[in-house]
Amino acid sequence: MVGDRKDSALYVRNKNSACRRSGIRSENFLFDEGVSQVRWGCWEVEWHGCGGSRGGGPSWLCLLLQDAIVQKVEQLNEDPDIDGILVQLPLPGTQLNAQQIIDRIRHDKDVDGLHPFNAGELAMRGRYPYLIPCTAKGILALLDEQHTPLRGKTAVIIGRSNLVGNPVSMLLQKRDATTILCHSKTVDLPRYVRQADVVVAACGQPYLVRGEWLKPGATVIDVGINFVRDVNDEFHGDANADGFKLVGDVNFLEAREVAGAVTPVPGGVGPMTIAMLLHNVVEAFKRRMDNRKKGVL
Repeated sequence: MVGDRKDSALYVRNKNSACRRSGIRSENFLFDEGVSQVRWGCWEVEWHGCGGSRGGGPSWLCLLLQDAIVQKVEQLNEDPDIDGILVQLPLPGTQLNAQQIIDRIRHDKDVDGLHPFNAGELAMRGRYPYLIPCTAKGILALLDEQHTPLRGKTAVIIGRSNLVGNPVSMLLQKRDATTILCHSKTVDLPRYVRQADVVVAACGQPYLVRGEWLKPGATVIDVGINFVRDVNDEFHGDANADGFKLVGDVNFLEAREVAGAVTPVPGGVGPMTIAMLLHNVVEAFKRRMDNRKKGVL
Protein backbone atom coordinates (compact mmCIF):
# COMPACT_ATOMS: atom_id res chain seq x y z
CA MET A 1 0.00 0.00 0.00
CA VAL A 2 1.17 3.52 -0.80
CA GLY A 3 0.04 6.52 1.22
CA ASP A 4 -2.77 6.80 3.76
CA ARG A 5 -6.08 6.93 1.87
CA LYS A 6 -8.94 6.19 4.27
CA ASP A 7 -10.66 3.71 1.96
CA SER A 8 -7.42 1.87 1.15
CA ALA A 9 -6.51 1.62 4.83
CA LEU A 10 -9.97 0.20 5.55
CA TYR A 11 -9.59 -2.43 2.82
CA VAL A 12 -6.16 -3.46 4.09
CA ARG A 13 -7.38 -3.81 7.68
CA ASN A 14 -10.31 -5.93 6.59
CA LYS A 15 -8.14 -8.14 4.39
CA ASN A 16 -5.64 -8.71 7.19
CA SER A 17 -8.41 -9.60 9.60
CA ALA A 18 -9.96 -12.07 7.15
CA CYS A 19 -6.59 -13.69 6.52
CA ARG A 20 -5.99 -14.17 10.24
CA ARG A 21 -9.41 -15.76 10.70
CA SER A 22 -8.80 -18.08 7.75
CA GLY A 23 -5.30 -19.20 8.70
CA ILE A 24 -3.64 -17.39 5.79
CA ARG A 25 -0.45 -15.50 6.60
CA SER A 26 -0.45 -11.97 5.23
CA GLU A 27 2.38 -9.44 5.05
CA ASN A 28 2.00 -5.71 4.52
CA PHE A 29 4.49 -3.40 2.87
CA LEU A 30 3.65 0.28 3.33
CA PHE A 31 5.32 2.91 1.15
CA ASP A 32 5.03 6.46 2.44
CA GLU A 33 3.71 8.80 -0.23
CA GLY A 34 4.19 11.87 1.94
CA VAL A 35 7.33 13.71 3.01
CA SER A 36 10.24 11.34 2.50
CA GLN A 37 13.97 11.40 2.09
CA VAL A 38 15.84 9.47 -0.55
CA ARG A 39 19.60 9.10 -0.80
CA TRP A 40 20.77 8.93 -4.41
CA GLY A 41 24.51 8.78 -4.88
CA CYS A 42 25.97 11.53 -2.71
CA TRP A 43 22.71 13.52 -2.73
CA GLU A 44 19.99 13.42 -0.13
CA VAL A 45 16.70 14.84 -1.39
CA GLU A 46 13.45 15.65 0.37
CA TRP A 47 10.17 15.59 -1.50
CA HIS A 48 6.53 15.99 -0.62
CA GLY A 49 4.37 13.37 -2.32
CA CYS A 50 4.26 12.25 -5.92
CA GLY A 51 2.93 15.53 -7.16
CA GLY A 52 6.54 16.78 -7.11
CA SER A 53 8.97 18.25 -4.64
CA ARG A 54 8.85 21.51 -2.75
CA GLY A 55 9.32 24.22 -5.35
CA GLY A 56 8.20 22.04 -8.26
CA GLY A 57 10.95 19.44 -8.14
CA PRO A 58 11.68 16.72 -10.67
CA SER A 59 9.36 13.78 -11.28
CA TRP A 60 12.25 11.31 -11.20
CA LEU A 61 11.94 11.35 -7.41
CA CYS A 62 8.55 9.74 -7.78
CA LEU A 63 10.08 7.23 -10.17
CA LEU A 64 12.41 6.21 -7.35
CA LEU A 65 9.35 5.35 -5.28
CA GLN A 66 7.87 3.39 -8.16
CA ASP A 67 11.15 1.54 -8.62
CA ALA A 68 11.17 0.63 -4.92
CA ILE A 69 7.67 -0.83 -5.25
CA VAL A 70 8.66 -2.81 -8.35
CA GLN A 71 11.73 -4.17 -6.57
CA LYS A 72 9.54 -5.39 -3.72
CA VAL A 73 7.14 -7.03 -6.20
CA GLU A 74 9.99 -8.82 -7.95
CA GLN A 75 11.37 -9.98 -4.62
CA LEU A 76 7.98 -11.47 -3.74
CA ASN A 77 7.71 -13.03 -7.21
CA GLU A 78 10.79 -15.11 -6.44
CA ASP A 79 9.75 -16.06 -2.91
CA PRO A 80 8.50 -19.68 -3.04
CA ASP A 81 6.48 -19.18 0.15
CA ILE A 82 4.38 -16.36 -1.34
CA ASP A 83 1.27 -17.47 -3.24
CA GLY A 84 -0.40 -14.12 -3.84
CA ILE A 85 0.64 -10.51 -4.42
CA LEU A 86 -1.60 -7.49 -4.70
CA VAL A 87 -1.07 -3.76 -4.91
CA GLN A 88 -3.70 -1.80 -3.02
CA LEU A 89 -5.38 0.50 -5.54
CA PRO A 90 -5.75 3.30 -6.32
CA LEU A 91 -2.22 4.60 -5.94
CA PRO A 92 -1.96 8.22 -4.76
CA GLY A 93 -0.46 11.04 -6.78
CA THR A 94 -0.38 11.57 -10.50
CA GLN A 95 3.01 10.14 -11.42
CA LEU A 96 2.89 6.57 -10.09
CA ASN A 97 2.00 4.14 -12.88
CA ALA A 98 -0.15 1.43 -11.32
CA GLN A 99 -0.38 -0.73 -14.43
CA GLN A 100 3.38 -0.85 -14.89
CA ILE A 101 3.67 -2.10 -11.32
CA ILE A 102 0.90 -4.68 -11.75
CA ASP A 103 2.48 -5.88 -14.99
CA ARG A 104 5.53 -6.95 -12.99
CA ILE A 105 3.53 -9.31 -10.76
CA ARG A 106 3.76 -12.94 -11.87
CA HIS A 107 0.38 -13.74 -13.39
CA ASP A 108 0.07 -16.91 -11.30
CA LYS A 109 0.47 -14.81 -8.12
CA ASP A 110 -1.83 -12.03 -9.34
CA VAL A 111 -4.65 -12.63 -6.84
CA ASP A 112 -6.33 -9.36 -7.87
CA GLY A 113 -6.66 -10.71 -11.43
CA LEU A 114 -5.36 -7.52 -13.02
CA HIS A 115 -2.29 -8.78 -14.88
CA PRO A 116 -2.71 -8.45 -18.69
CA PHE A 117 -2.50 -12.24 -19.04
CA ASN A 118 -5.44 -12.79 -16.69
CA ALA A 119 -7.38 -9.83 -18.09
CA GLY A 120 -6.90 -11.16 -21.62
CA GLU A 121 -8.14 -14.61 -20.62
CA LEU A 122 -11.24 -13.02 -19.13
CA ALA A 123 -11.92 -10.96 -22.25
CA MET A 124 -11.86 -13.97 -24.59
CA ARG A 125 -15.10 -15.78 -25.26
CA GLY A 126 -15.08 -19.31 -23.91
CA ARG A 127 -12.05 -18.68 -21.68
CA TYR A 128 -11.76 -18.08 -17.95
CA PRO A 129 -8.60 -17.19 -16.04
CA TYR A 130 -8.29 -19.06 -12.78
CA LEU A 131 -7.61 -15.73 -11.05
CA ILE A 132 -10.55 -13.35 -11.65
CA PRO A 133 -10.73 -9.82 -10.17
CA CYS A 134 -12.07 -10.22 -6.67
CA THR A 135 -14.90 -7.68 -6.66
CA ALA A 136 -16.25 -8.85 -10.01
CA LYS A 137 -16.02 -12.46 -8.87
CA GLY A 138 -17.78 -11.56 -5.62
CA ILE A 139 -20.60 -9.81 -7.46
CA LEU A 140 -21.25 -12.89 -9.60
CA ALA A 141 -21.15 -15.12 -6.52
CA LEU A 142 -23.68 -12.83 -4.82
CA LEU A 143 -26.00 -12.90 -7.84
CA ASP A 144 -25.71 -16.68 -8.02
CA GLU A 145 -26.46 -17.07 -4.31
CA GLN A 146 -29.66 -15.08 -4.80
CA HIS A 147 -30.53 -17.03 -7.99
CA THR A 148 -30.72 -13.79 -9.95
CA PRO A 149 -31.55 -14.57 -13.60
CA LEU A 150 -28.96 -13.18 -16.01
CA ARG A 151 -29.50 -14.83 -19.39
CA GLY A 152 -31.20 -12.36 -21.70
CA LYS A 153 -31.42 -9.71 -18.97
CA THR A 154 -30.13 -6.15 -19.28
CA ALA A 155 -27.28 -5.20 -16.97
CA VAL A 156 -26.03 -1.63 -16.61
CA ILE A 157 -22.56 -1.17 -15.14
CA ILE A 158 -21.67 2.36 -14.05
CA GLY A 159 -17.89 2.71 -14.13
CA ARG A 160 -15.34 1.17 -16.48
CA SER A 161 -12.34 0.56 -14.23
CA ASN A 162 -10.09 -2.43 -14.74
CA LEU A 163 -10.74 -3.32 -11.12
CA VAL A 164 -14.55 -3.56 -11.27
CA GLY A 165 -16.47 -2.18 -14.24
CA ASN A 166 -14.69 -3.90 -17.13
CA PRO A 167 -14.38 -7.36 -15.53
CA VAL A 168 -17.99 -7.31 -14.26
CA SER A 169 -19.18 -6.46 -17.76
CA MET A 170 -17.20 -9.36 -19.25
CA LEU A 171 -18.37 -11.84 -16.62
CA LEU A 172 -22.01 -10.86 -17.16
CA GLN A 173 -21.58 -11.27 -20.92
CA LYS A 174 -20.30 -14.79 -20.29
CA ARG A 175 -23.64 -15.41 -18.55
CA ASP A 176 -25.50 -14.19 -21.67
CA ALA A 177 -26.62 -10.88 -20.16
CA THR A 178 -26.89 -7.83 -22.40
CA THR A 179 -24.48 -5.35 -20.86
CA ILE A 180 -24.38 -1.56 -21.07
CA LEU A 181 -21.15 -0.07 -19.75
CA CYS A 182 -21.64 3.54 -18.65
CA HIS A 183 -19.02 6.02 -17.48
CA SER A 184 -18.34 9.67 -16.73
CA LYS A 185 -18.88 10.69 -20.36
CA THR A 186 -22.24 8.90 -20.68
CA VAL A 187 -25.03 11.30 -21.63
CA ASP A 188 -28.36 10.88 -19.79
CA LEU A 189 -27.29 8.12 -17.42
CA PRO A 190 -30.77 7.72 -15.85
CA ARG A 191 -32.16 6.66 -19.25
CA TYR A 192 -29.85 3.65 -19.32
CA VAL A 193 -30.34 2.75 -15.67
CA ARG A 194 -34.13 2.63 -16.12
CA GLN A 195 -33.68 -0.20 -18.65
CA ALA A 196 -31.65 -2.36 -16.30
CA ASP A 197 -32.70 -5.59 -14.62
CA VAL A 198 -29.32 -5.52 -12.87
CA VAL A 199 -27.46 -2.33 -11.92
CA VAL A 200 -23.84 -2.38 -10.79
CA ALA A 201 -22.74 1.02 -9.46
CA ALA A 202 -18.95 1.32 -9.29
CA CYS A 203 -18.12 4.94 -10.06
CA GLY A 204 -17.06 6.44 -6.73
CA GLN A 205 -19.74 9.15 -6.55
CA PRO A 206 -21.73 9.20 -3.31
CA TYR A 207 -25.49 8.70 -3.73
CA LEU A 208 -25.30 9.06 -7.52
CA VAL A 209 -28.00 6.48 -8.32
CA ARG A 210 -31.42 7.64 -7.16
CA GLY A 211 -34.46 5.51 -6.51
CA GLU A 212 -36.41 7.22 -9.29
CA TRP A 213 -33.85 6.00 -11.82
CA LEU A 214 -34.50 2.33 -11.11
CA LYS A 215 -36.71 -0.17 -12.85
CA PRO A 216 -39.13 -1.64 -10.29
CA GLY A 217 -37.82 -4.96 -9.04
CA ALA A 218 -34.29 -4.42 -10.33
CA THR A 219 -31.30 -5.95 -8.56
CA VAL A 220 -28.88 -3.22 -7.46
CA ILE A 221 -25.26 -3.93 -6.56
CA ASP A 222 -23.55 -0.97 -4.89
CA VAL A 223 -19.76 -1.22 -5.13
CA GLY A 224 -19.09 2.36 -4.04
CA ILE A 225 -16.88 3.07 -1.05
CA ASN A 226 -17.00 6.78 -0.28
CA PHE A 227 -16.01 8.60 2.89
CA VAL A 228 -18.16 11.71 3.24
CA ARG A 229 -18.22 14.24 6.05
CA ASP A 230 -21.29 13.81 8.21
CA VAL A 231 -23.61 16.82 7.95
CA ASN A 232 -26.83 15.46 9.46
CA ASP A 233 -27.06 13.12 6.48
CA GLU A 234 -30.37 11.30 6.48
CA PHE A 235 -29.51 8.77 3.77
CA HIS A 236 -27.45 5.99 5.30
CA GLY A 237 -24.45 5.22 7.46
CA ASP A 238 -23.13 6.28 10.84
CA ALA A 239 -20.33 8.77 11.30
CA ASN A 240 -17.06 7.60 12.80
CA ALA A 241 -14.96 9.41 15.38
CA ASP A 242 -13.46 11.65 12.69
CA GLY A 243 -16.88 12.88 11.59
CA PHE A 244 -16.87 10.83 8.37
CA LYS A 245 -19.24 8.12 7.27
CA LEU A 246 -18.95 5.34 4.73
CA VAL A 247 -21.55 5.45 1.95
CA GLY A 248 -22.07 3.91 -1.45
CA ASP A 249 -22.80 5.14 -4.97
CA VAL A 250 -26.52 4.40 -4.53
CA ASN A 251 -29.05 6.30 -2.44
CA PHE A 252 -29.85 3.24 -0.35
CA LEU A 253 -33.05 4.44 1.32
CA GLU A 254 -34.57 5.48 -1.99
CA ALA A 255 -33.38 2.39 -3.86
CA ARG A 256 -34.80 -0.13 -1.40
CA GLU A 257 -38.28 1.29 -1.98
CA VAL A 258 -38.07 0.43 -5.69
CA ALA A 259 -35.53 -2.34 -6.20
CA GLY A 260 -36.18 -6.03 -5.72
CA ALA A 261 -32.83 -6.30 -3.94
CA VAL A 262 -30.07 -3.83 -3.11
CA THR A 263 -26.73 -4.31 -1.36
CA PRO A 264 -25.89 -1.98 1.54
CA VAL A 265 -22.67 -0.07 2.13
CA PRO A 266 -20.93 -1.13 4.25
CA GLY A 267 -21.61 -4.85 4.53
CA GLY A 268 -22.60 -5.74 0.98
CA VAL A 269 -20.02 -6.20 -1.75
CA GLY A 270 -17.02 -5.53 0.50
CA PRO A 271 -17.14 -8.83 2.41
CA MET A 272 -17.69 -10.71 -0.86
CA THR A 273 -14.61 -9.06 -2.35
CA ILE A 274 -12.49 -10.18 0.58
CA ALA A 275 -13.94 -13.70 0.45
CA MET A 276 -13.02 -13.97 -3.24
CA LEU A 277 -9.52 -12.66 -2.51
CA LEU A 278 -9.03 -15.50 -0.04
CA HIS A 279 -10.46 -17.91 -2.62
CA ASN A 280 -7.96 -16.66 -5.19
CA VAL A 281 -5.09 -17.12 -2.74
CA VAL A 282 -6.18 -20.71 -2.12
CA GLU A 283 -6.47 -21.30 -5.88
CA ALA A 284 -2.96 -19.92 -6.40
CA PHE A 285 -1.64 -22.16 -3.61
CA LYS A 286 -3.31 -25.22 -5.13
CA ARG A 287 -1.83 -24.38 -8.53
CA ARG A 288 1.63 -24.07 -6.96
CA MET A 289 1.25 -27.44 -5.24
CA ASP A 290 0.07 -29.07 -8.49
CA ASN A 291 3.04 -27.62 -10.37
CA ARG A 292 5.42 -28.81 -7.68
CA LYS A 293 4.09 -32.36 -8.06
CA LYS A 294 4.63 -32.09 -11.81
CA GLY A 295 8.13 -30.71 -11.35
CA VAL A 296 7.16 -27.35 -12.84
CA LEU A 297 8.69 -24.27 -11.23
